[in-house]
Amino acid sequence: MAISDTNPRPARCLSPYNTPCPPAPIGHTGMEFTPSPSPAADDDAMRREQLHPREDAPEGFVPPMSAADVAAVESLLGYEFADKSLVEQALTHGSFYYPYRPGDSTYERLEYLGDGVLTCLMSREVFLTYRDLPPGPLTRLRAANVDKEKLARVAVDHRIHRFLRHKAPQLDGQIDDFIKELCKYQYHSNGLLDAPKVLSDIVESLIGAIYLDSNFNQEVVWRVFRNLADPLISLETLGRHPVSELLEFCQKNRRGLKIMKDGWDKNLKVDVLVDGELVGSAVYGQKKEIAQNRAAKAALDKLKETLGQCSVESATGEVHVPLDRLDLAGALEIQ
Repeated sequence: MAISDTNPRPARCLSPYNTPCPPAPIGHTGMEFTPSPSPAADDDAMRREQLHPREDAPEGFVPPMSAADVAAVESLLGYEFADKSLVEQALTHGSFYYPYRPGDSTYERLEYLGDGVLTCLMSREVFLTYRDLPPGPLTRLRAANVDKEKLARVAVDHRIHRFLRHKAPQLDGQIDDFIKELCKYQYHSNGLLDAPKVLSDIVESLIGAIYLDSNFNQEVVWRVFRNLADPLISLETLGRHPVSELLEFCQKNRRGLKIMKDGWDKNLKVDVLVDGELVGSAVYGQKKEIAQNRAAKAALDKLKETLGQCSVESATGEVHVPLDRLDLAGALEIQ
């Protein structure tokens, strides 16, 4: 199935209580089954409470995932597992074992497997869909469809995150913040949102679990992921990273650019100067990279307004100054 190039559907913007209809499930035999009903919205808070071991449980005991939860996850994925234990493993974060040391039943190995197969399948998809596109744009298309933010959107859109087993104290708040910001960006924020990595991790781990459970059947994996990730980001909906766009704009217009990051450690702020004039700044305390991206976006908006442009000209070629130079110093200069 190829990426649709015409009339792309907007991404779903969900409140925590909106649930999309899951696709018809398939199992390792390819047979359909009748999914169990999803938990009611009124019971969602209760379902998300962390389970506690019984008083007579042995030291280090952690409660297993209930059969109802496993069936609910299968319904959301549209896939019936032969090995039900893979669902529990794919959704168990290492912190769930606190205060004991995590065992082997966490999602890390399945995440590794899922990451690899998704990269392979998406490479195939964009290669076959855009037969005349050079490697640079193909790489950007592939990355946009399997990167941290896109996969985090998949987890939230289908409410898979409700089944994450963890005891990380701040994680639920970070997920809630991400959900609130999602609606500002139709398809992808291109580096402006701070997606919790655990959301993309569990999508990759579930994909890895399906790959393993289906005896490494890539077509089964692709069918599941294609349904979950709909709509895929196409060439028409692919955005530009604000730092890349700003670098290219300054090169084309022979403008001097400085991105000042030295002050972030003290005041959590990144400034962008063009020809010595402050044209954009942003404050973000969690990650310097997000502050840098938002400052670049603010600078681009200011330059567009100043120059009376509706948009800065975009190009599909490679950025002449590699982004990794931004990490070599507190300021990057282009003359």
